[in-house]
Amino acid sequence: MIEQFKHEKANVNAYQNAKNGMYFCGDSYYVNTTDDYFLCVVADGLGSGEYAHDASQAVISAAKDHETEDVSVIMKACNEAMRNKRGAAVSVLKVNYNQQEIVYSCVGNIRFFLYPPTEKLIYPLPVKGYLSGKPQTLKTHRFPYSSNMKFFIHSDGLNIPSVKKYIKDIPSATSLLEIAAMFTGNGMDDVTIISGEIH
Repeated sequence: MIEQFKHEKANVNAYQNAKNGMYFCGDSYYVNTTDDYFLCVVADGLGSGEYAHDASQAVISAAKDHETEDVSVIMKACNEAMRNKRGAAVSVLKVNYNQQEIVYSCVGNIRFFLYPPTEKLIYPLPVKGYLSGKPQTLKTHRFPYSSNMKFFIHSDGLNIPSVKKYIKDIPSATSLLEIAAMFTGNGMDDVTIISGEIH
């Protein structure tokens, strides 16, 4: 249930579960860490089932094809991938180690929290809507990077009242499972939760 990604520059845990035990999960995610960057992409295909899965997988494929580029380019590619698809909410987080910068963009109901060692929680307000293949203005947020920052990203299948209460214990596979058990509404929606620490 928990997929772990370990690298000397990042430690990440990911939890995913399909709605009501369905075979296809409408959410997809991709995590990759290199010596130059860390990338995390979450896609929530509209609705659920096979067509939602198909849309979210197309987002991940587009992100992989452009992962070395800027987040704005990745998001545009993900939007293009939604032509003739159902559409998806998409979140892209990228840490550029050389530039000492964290870049984030999102359209739709995916939540992102960044928790620096200063303990002032950063929470960019999500942009309503979804990627559909039609031209749209995409907003990109940039934050200064510092070591040992924690982050927490989740799709709308998680209904958590206060991330700050739990984020100090993240990334822990055990704590992530506990959060999923408490706040995912008994499988009433596809859910993806990704948490980690960027070193």
